[in-house]
Amino acid sequence: MAHESIASARIPSQVSDDAELFDRWAAGDRDAGDRLLRKHFPTVYKFLRNKVASGVEDLIQATFLACVQAKARFRRESSFRAFLLGLARLELFAHYRRTHRDERIDGGVTALRDLGTSPTSAMVQREEQRVLLEAMCRIPLDLQIVLELFYWERLNSTELGIVLDIPAPTVRSRLRRAKAALLEQIAEVTIDPEVRSNLLTDFEAWASSLRKTTDD
Repeated sequence: MAHESIASARIPSQVSDDAELFDRWAAGDRDAGDRLLRKHFPTVYKFLRNKVASGVEDLIQATFLACVQAKARFRRESSFRAFLLGLARLELFAHYRRTHRDERIDGGVTALRDLGTSPTSAMVQREEQRVLLEAMCRIPLDLQIVLELFYWERLNSTELGIVLDIPAPTVRSRLRRAKAALLEQIAEVTIDPEVRSNLLTDFEAWASSLRKTTDD
């Protein structure tokens, strides 16, 4: 997987920078902690903003508070970004269970569509991108998350395992299952044969093309 190789190559310098800030933060340097969290604010914001109808700021604050409380658990087995996104995922599901008053909400089963939320398609430029976003909100949340973080954030298998709390060797099968589920939903979302053909023949390029859309 080309994206995984790219992600692996980019991690060492990122981890080194974050590890230095984290060590200073753990030693009592609050400014280092503020810098570390500010650095990763855009990633957490992007991760959460298309998954809740409102209250994304509160969720970000809850994630950063959880990070402060759990910072002793960061063992550098992966990047700080993956650690933080793992906490954001837990806060997201806690939010769903509170707002929907349903403890049965499960990332392996529940989709955004089930929760009455869907990713915004206001910034997409092509029908293929709109169809992809719509299809993503129809698959279980953890499958949506693994696709987003792989194609948009370029997380590697180790990082994805940290976020999803699964063994790294399981990540490849999770990615395959997510892609298969998404392709199945694409057929439900559009009847346009050209759009279907474009997505099926060049899925990875179209999935990656959504990265800039989510950055806007």
